[in-house]
Amino acid sequence: METQGLHFLWRNPRAAESFRTGVSLHSHTLHSEENMAFLPRYAHRIPGVSLSIRKHEATYRRHYGSEIDYSRSWWTPPLPAVDAEILEIRQINDTVQLPALVSITDHDSIAAGLNLRVMDAQSVAPISVEWTVPFGTSFFHIGVHNLPFETATTWMETLSAWTAAPSPDRLAELMAALHSIDQVLIVFNHPLWDEDLKGQEVHRAGVRSFLDLYGLYVHALELNGLRPWSENRDVVALGRARQIPVISGGDRHGREPNANINLSHASTFSEFVAEVRQDHFSQILFLPQYNASLKLRCLETMGDILRDYPEYPGRVLWSDRIYFRQDDGQVATLTSLWKGAGPGLVRNFVALLRVLESKRVRNTLRHALSIRREYAL
Repeated sequence: METQGLHFLWRNPRAAESFRTGVSLHSHTLHSEENMAFLPRYAHRIPGVSLSIRKHEATYRRHYGSEIDYSRSWWTPPLPAVDAEILEIRQINDTVQLPALVSITDHDSIAAGLNLRVMDAQSVAPISVEWTVPFGTSFFHIGVHNLPFETATTWMETLSAWTAAPSPDRLAELMAALHSIDQVLIVFNHPLWDEDLKGQEVHRAGVRSFLDLYGLYVHALELNGLRPWSENRDVVALGRARQIPVISGGDRHGREPNANINLSHASTFSEFVAEVRQDHFSQILFLPQYNASLKLRCLETMGDILRDYPEYPGRVLWSDRIYFRQDDGQVATLTSLWKGAGPGLVRNFVALLRVLESKRVRNTLRHALSIRREYAL
């Protein structure tokens, strides 16, 4: 078999038969703090929503004499580490009938992996993180998988300190030090996603500059399960041009398990790392949900985020999982700040997402949003 390959389960149901394990990479739990600074940039692009948001911003400006500081607020995904790991394991077990290796990568936090180890002394869950790396006027996300358990906390403190006060020379030192640890896998997550809305040309120029400087320490580029195929196809081309393997990464935030996984002959995560780093062996399997409408999948994920979870005391309401740092530095949940059920715009939007819980509505939307795709490279 070739060292690198792409497989699509809806085309080849037997694609996983010759492999030993399925590997789930890049997913999120309640330990990820998802900053809401992006909200106005995206919301202002949506007709109707943009007008309503601007009205609320104007009201805030009149009352408080300043603009809303969205960077002081954040939300967290609903699932705890145990439930997130079980979700990924079950999908791999049930869909391709393979044992599973799962690497959870919360934003700038290794709490999920540490919790899994503490709760189960027999757990071999990798200690991994999605590290925020400011670069130029924007930022990138780097997946750092399988940190040594004994030094993981120290490493996370070091990486977080650099993010808070970045310097190019120090970044080279950190990347080189991580690269020197044989068991660690360094992945450039969704490299061609212009997440900061700088413009595609500017963003891709930044990616080229980053790889020119630090590409020696990047072990793989991610094909992201929540990004369109046109973008992932360009990542494949980038990997070929740079001679860097591509790898899977689902980027799950809700209850839909990762839409792609790696197929491996390894029995441990460290063996899987060696496959990618030493042999450039990476076989990626796209699962059926990737073949569905991305717009609908994103709406369903938003529905997962904005629904209630009675099984999680203290985080039952979706507004319990949205936080705001007040002027005095104290953190409050949206539930505690609101009086009543909140603004009408928000209530109506959440009610609309509730409709998606109807199987009939979801099937109708899938048909309406379906588009013909061509996956051949």
